[in-house]
Amino acid sequence: MTDAIIELKDVTKSYGGVVANRGVSLTVPRGGITGLIGPNGSGKTTLFNSIVGYHPIDSGSIAFEGREISQLRVQEIARLGLLRTFQTTRIYGKMNCMQNMLISIPHRKSGFLDMFARENRETAERAARLLAFVGLYEKRFLRAGSLSFGQQKLLEFAMAMMNEPTVLLLDEPTAGINPTLINGLLDRLKRANTEFGITLFIIEHNMRVIMNMASKIYCLAHGEMLAAGEPGEIQRDKRVIDAYLGAT
Repeated sequence: MTDAIIELKDVTKSYGGVVANRGVSLTVPRGGITGLIGPNGSGKTTLFNSIVGYHPIDSGSIAFEGREISQLRVQEIARLGLLRTFQTTRIYGKMNCMQNMLISIPHRKSGFLDMFARENRETAERAARLLAFVGLYEKRFLRAGSLSFGQQKLLEFAMAMMNEPTVLLLDEPTAGINPTLINGLLDRLKRANTEFGITLFIIEHNMRVIMNMASKIYCLAHGEMLAAGEPGEIQRDKRVIDAYLGAT
């Protein structure tokens, strides 16, 4: 049986009088692809933010590789190998793609002069390989802000991989992407999982996408765990169906 690389127990997070997550418990198996679904406002992004340290939880436990991380800072959690991407891309639009790759490594964020002083062949080659992996090698010297939104998401994905994550949390990776690019993105996510051994935990509204990618899916509603199971089980779960129908 695959062991859990992330384990949440009774996680609760409130903003003022609004409870975003209430008593959420789940496990993310090491080496797999796990999905997180739910209607808008169900607390999915809040949960991701809590896992990576952006918003400390009020109560409960978050463990990564058996270590409690709920009190650690974002940078400390990232150094452990736990990273996330966002619904809206966070790239450096005025820099070219290669520069984005190089500055994405934490120790390079002290400035441009420091970045170029520390640059070495191995790092540059790895950046080039990852740009090729996501299909952006030919655009490596183009300004990142000139890329399409889908290409910017691919760049952000490659930037995250520069940090050699153990687990990558992806917040709606297909949202806003031209449908013609979605299959290419999904193929690269699956290859990152199989070839690089990166565990993926994915928030996704596109049910076809998440049902075809994830081996286990959790569903949140109103900040609480509504259902958990394999894709087929989730598709047949009346509670999940009602939650989505009620949101439309």
